[in-house]
Amino acid sequence: MRMVDVIDHKRNGSALTNEEIKFFVDGVVDGSIPDYQTSALLMAIYFNGMQDGEQAELAMQMLKSGDQLDLSDIPGIKVDKHSTGGVGDKTSIPLAPMIAALDIPIPMISGRGLGHTGGTLDKLEAIPGFNVELTEEAFKQQVKDIHLAIIGATGNIAPADKKIYALRDVTDTVDSIPLIAGSIMSKKIASGTDALVLDVKTGSGAFMKSEDQARDLAKALVSIGQNTGMDCMAVISDMNQPLGNMIGNALEIQESISILKGEGPEDITDLVLTLGSQMVVLAKKAKTLDEARAMLQTVIDNGKALASFRQMIVAQGGDGNVVDDPTLMPQAQFKIDLPAQTAGVVSKMTADELGIASMLLGGGRQTKDDQLDYAVGLELHKKVGDPVKAGEPLLTIYSNREDVEDIKKLLYDNIEIAAQAAPIKLIHEIIK
Repeated sequence: MRMVDVIDHKRNGSALTNEEIKFFVDGVVDGSIPDYQTSALLMAIYFNGMQDGEQAELAMQMLKSGDQLDLSDIPGIKVDKHSTGGVGDKTSIPLAPMIAALDIPIPMISGRGLGHTGGTLDKLEAIPGFNVELTEEAFKQQVKDIHLAIIGATGNIAPADKKIYALRDVTDTVDSIPLIAGSIMSKKIASGTDALVLDVKTGSGAFMKSEDQARDLAKALVSIGQNTGMDCMAVISDMNQPLGNMIGNALEIQESISILKGEGPEDITDLVLTLGSQMVVLAKKAKTLDEARAMLQTVIDNGKALASFRQMIVAQGGDGNVVDDPTLMPQAQFKIDLPAQTAGVVSKMTADELGIASMLLGGGRQTKDDQLDYAVGLELHKKVGDPVKAGEPLLTIYSNREDVEDIKKLLYDNIEIAAQAAPIKLIHEIIK
């Protein structure tokens, strides 16, 4: 088989065979296919797409290119959740302990943030001592013991994806749905879970800006999961404004604790319960979503969810007292209010730009090697649809530098106040 023939087939709109896909992935991993030919095939896939079977095979071959976690010795249906990323999206942090409090095993392998999106691991590392780098054995034992662990990727998972992603980044093929779907699902299937709930974001702070794009990606992800034997579904949720009220690592842990106490903002609490209900049903602990939601509300009300979070923190070397006193995490030196310049109703908060503001304060990375300042970020006092008076604080900037005029300008440019505002619908669609 020649790589030039594989490129020719896809360039001319043909579906690649399983053998061609395996040949391609193997060649990427062992280096026998040069970058220029890999790039050519990526561009052909970008323009001509892939059929469901092709997408599933690409994910499976990328999965087989590296290590796979075997979680079969952990009792019960293992359930995981994946988000395509957003601003203020800390849903995994309160959600995972809620699920674990219902005795559902949740072995979660998460990622770091880059650009305007925050990473679950970065937020957890704002907790003093918290260790996200467990061995595979320690990871599995912790899930057996307390039903919950959240760590970074162990071993050599999907090395083909690492090489292909690096080329996608420099060949402008990042936003190809088959390639995004293959990348996400190869790693999720490799993590060994039985069931997966996907939170696919749409809007200004999402990778998929339009609802049509988000729907296409959600369908591709669910199709791959189902084609490979995983119980899988997707929720399309809104990212036109930040989720919750806090943006920034320690601040989002603080808000996660509030959610677990039943005191969190309405929007993110609703999303956590919506995603969690689906997970409880997939784990076969409830027959209906209403029953599942009531079970989740019960473990919030009786304190079991919060206790589960504390238990995970301690198990992974962190200071469990953070649950009672969030000021044990890094604290910003300056808190600077951003006053509204006019009266009216908040009509727009461009999510990605607010995420960039937090990044520029030091709360996110512009390059993968940047060091984070866990203390900084934004606390929103107003969201879209809220009335505001002139001079009233729209938000508070948490900073370790006193001069934040550049941040204020960026924020003013991306928060609009009008006479009225169109309501934002949080849950757009369910894909099964």
